[in-house]
Amino acid sequence: MLRWIGTVHRERGDRDLAADLYETSLAVAETNGLAEHTASALNCLAVVEQFRGHLETSETLYTRARAMAEEAHDERLAAMIDQNLGMLANIRGDLEAALARYRSALERLRRLGDDLAAAWVLNNMGMAYVDLKAWGPAEICFDEAFELADRLRDTGTLGSVELNRAELQLQRGDHEWARESCDRAFEIWGRLGSDYGLAETYKFYGILFRETGKPHLAQSHFALAAKLAAQCEDRLLEAESYSEWALVHLGEQRNRDALECLNRAQRLFTELQARREILDLDSRLDRLEETYLRVTRAWGESIESKDRYTAGHCQRVADFACMLAEAAGFEGRDLNWLRMGGFLHDVGKTAVPEEVLNKPGALTAEEWAIMKSHTVVGDQIVAELNFPWDIRPVVRNHHERWDGTGYPDGLAGEAIPLTARILCVADVYDALTSTRSYRPALPQSEALRIMERDAGRILDPELFRVFRQLLTERASGDARPRSLAAPISGT
Repeated sequence: MLRWIGTVHRERGDRDLAADLYETSLAVAETNGLAEHTASALNCLAVVEQFRGHLETSETLYTRARAMAEEAHDERLAAMIDQNLGMLANIRGDLEAALARYRSALERLRRLGDDLAAAWVLNNMGMAYVDLKAWGPAEICFDEAFELADRLRDTGTLGSVELNRAELQLQRGDHEWARESCDRAFEIWGRLGSDYGLAETYKFYGILFRETGKPHLAQSHFALAAKLAAQCEDRLLEAESYSEWALVHLGEQRNRDALECLNRAQRLFTELQARREILDLDSRLDRLEETYLRVTRAWGESIESKDRYTAGHCQRVADFACMLAEAAGFEGRDLNWLRMGGFLHDVGKTAVPEEVLNKPGALTAEEWAIMKSHTVVGDQIVAELNFPWDIRPVVRNHHERWDGTGYPDGLAGEAIPLTARILCVADVYDALTSTRSYRPALPQSEALRIMERDAGRILDPELFRVFRQLLTERASGDARPRSLAAPISGT
């Protein structure tokens, strides 16, 4: 009873109270020498630790629980724990270990004649094979899971299998079969009246239409997926729908729209991260940031297309800035966001006429004022997009000077944001070593000599010292960079 009550509290989101009840259940079981109940309590505690993100602790508890279940000859509990250990391995990306656990669980369930639980395990196995791109074994698992669920008339499992089949076919590029799986899933979820199932199906329809060159249909289906996911309060599915939708905009070179979708997805993922409800959220955020980088790089390249002298400038500046930022102590996701700032630091040049950008001679006072305005215009563009990480200082203040004579705000010294100071060093170096309308590219030694003269006037002197040291250490003479289901607690 303690474990049942604990599970109710866990499902309500009160994991601390659930853990207390599971601990009490464990103490009672151990005191009375009840191996089966001890194993069940340990399994329940492992589930709580897994949801908290404490994977090492969770694995230790699962392993203890499994040993106790085998000691008590409880095949069903041992199978449940094997499946949970499989999902834990899945989260870590150890797919071979996950499959070994799933096979062990499946073998036990088949001996028990538990076809429904076997169908769930087969479904998980199929998705692990999809991640391994082992299409044949994945298809066999889904077929067997479907057959078992169909025999038991478990319509919900049938719908889940069809969606997983659709993902399999989309990944292997078989669009006709993917469409048929989506159609069958849509019919099943519609019959069940499941908004969640329909939202998932709309998401896969969106991917299908995007991959087959039908962007308008893709957009309408992603919009339906996001709307239904929001209605049933499934933040993960809503975030995934916006993330996939962004790729449609990217394909049409609508970079601003793509970033708006990604920013909505990022806010939803951040909310989920705060609640620690999604066990493999880090890998999902990694995939989201990869899409961010694709979009911001594409936008940066489109900006450069107006200026025939700056091809590759944004990529190089982003690389140099990240090299310097890492030496300055930046790491992880902060480096990715700084890289995006590097791609977009000149986004305001979209408002500068091409004849000004490409003018071979000196700019007039009026033209120079227009050119300088790109920092403020860029800041306005980025502000409207509402990025989840503050890249505005990079865009607005990368032309500030250490002595306060820069623009647009006349900031000086450490009043200039660190990210902008880093970008300034990278930007100046690339400008000096690139061919421009008014002069040829300078060699590295000459560029560094000029920058040394400007350290303490234009550039942060300490950042320049670190940057020069990094370039000196590079071997090359050319210093340009080259460019699952929830675990089962039982009772």
